[in-house]
Amino acid sequence: MTDRPLKVVEDAAFDNGPDPDNPGWHRWELHDVSRFNGQVMGKMLVRLEGEQVRTRMFPEHRHTNLLDIVHGATTLALMDISIFSCGHMRGIEGMAGSVTLDLSAQFIGGAVPNQPLDSVVEILRETKRLVFLRGLVVQGEEKVGAFAATIRKGRRQ
Repeated sequence: MTDRPLKVVEDAAFDNGPDPDNPGWHRWELHDVSRFNGQVMGKMLVRLEGEQVRTRMFPEHRHTNLLDIVHGATTLALMDISIFSCGHMRGIEGMAGSVTLDLSAQFIGGAVPNQPLDSVVEILRETKRLVFLRGLVVQGEEKVGAFAATIRKGRRQ
């Protein structure tokens, strides 16, 4: 997959242009902010790092549980969103209309609000219809979670 350049998603549903406030990062936003990403996750950024793609969110109080750490559902949502941002940024054909087939997650530690939370994902294998990925959620140097996932590519429009 090394021969694929960074791909800015040019899709009516997404804004994936460079983020002027964060050099080297791209926005990962749906134009329709009334959907899950905008309502629940908030601002998200992505960047290509060699073979991997890093997706960043900015957890706030609303993302925490009663222990004042980032809720597991927030971490799972970041994992799921990051497998798609990875596929798009790596230029995988068929990402439009693709769906998660499986996502296996292991929680390793807790994340705190008000510090960036990153999901770093790599593509393990791509077939005609499937993409196999794995990733690690980190906050600074702390490991928060690990996961493996499979995406079924969308049919060509």
